[in-house]
Amino acid sequence: MTGRTLYPYCRFYFDGYDMSGYTRQFGPLQWEYQEYEGTALTDGVKNVLLGHPTISPQVLNGIFDNTVTSSLHVIGSSAGVERTVMIPIGDRAAPAAGDPVFMGQFPQKDYKMEGDGLVHATINWGAWSTEADSLLYDQPWGLLLLAKSAKTAANSATGAGIDNAASSALGGYMVYQVFSGDGTATVSIDDSADDSSYSALSGATSGEIDFSTPTAGLVALGKTATVRRYLRWQLSLNTASSVTFALAFVRGR
Repeated sequence: MTGRTLYPYCRFYFDGYDMSGYTRQFGPLQWEYQEYEGTALTDGVKNVLLGHPTISPQVLNGIFDNTVTSSLHVIGSSAGVERTVMIPIGDRAAPAAGDPVFMGQFPQKDYKMEGDGLVHATINWGAWSTEADSLLYDQPWGLLLLAKSAKTAANSATGAGIDNAASSALGGYMVYQVFSGDGTATVSIDDSADDSSYSALSGATSGEIDFSTPTAGLVALGKTATVRRYLRWQLSLNTASSVTFALAFVRGR
C-alpha cells in the first residue's frame, strides 16, 4: 500500500452489517501503549517501558437514517454493547484481498444524534472489550483475505494466496463479517507453505452457523500456533447455496 488513499475507499463493518453507506468519517484508529518512565540521573535521554496498549476505533461519524433492518440508527442505536468491528482500508480503490484491516471487538459507548437538515449520528467506541473472545493479542491490524463478496462454492484457487513472506509461529486471530446467506455454512482459513498445496488452518473457523441473518465473530488461535506463509479464505456450504462475507486475519507477533 502506498500510504495514499481516501475515505471513499474505506469500509466500516460491524456485527455483519455494512455501515459504509452511512459512515462519513471514522477514527483516529487508536493503537497506543502506556508509557512508564524509567530515566536515571545519568541517562542522556528519557527512556520508558511500554505497558498495555489501548486499541479502539474511537469514533464513527455517520448519517442518521432509520431504514428498517439495515440503517445505522436501527442497527447501531444501542449503547453499552460489544460489537465485532472490521475496517478495511483500500489503496485508492475499493478494498481488495491483501489490503490492511483494523479489527477487533469493542464496546459501543454511546449513540448520539444531532443536526438540522442533514442529521448526523455519532458512535463513540471504547477500548478492546474485556468481554472479547480473546485478550491474547495486542495488535489490531491484519490483512484482508476476502473483500465483501458472495461465494457459492469452496475456494480451490492456488497461486493467489496472501503472502506473509515467511511462516510465523505466534498464532493470530481471524475476524469474519457475514452479511447474508440462505442457510448454514462454515467460514474458515486455509494456509500453505507454497501457495499450491493448501489445508485448513487449525482453529481458524467460524464453525457451522446459520447465516440467514447477519453475524460476525473473532476466532483466536493459541499464541504458539504455526501459521504457514500463505493464507486464503475458505467456505464450506451445508444448507446454504450462497454466503456474502468478508474475512481478515491478524498474525501474532
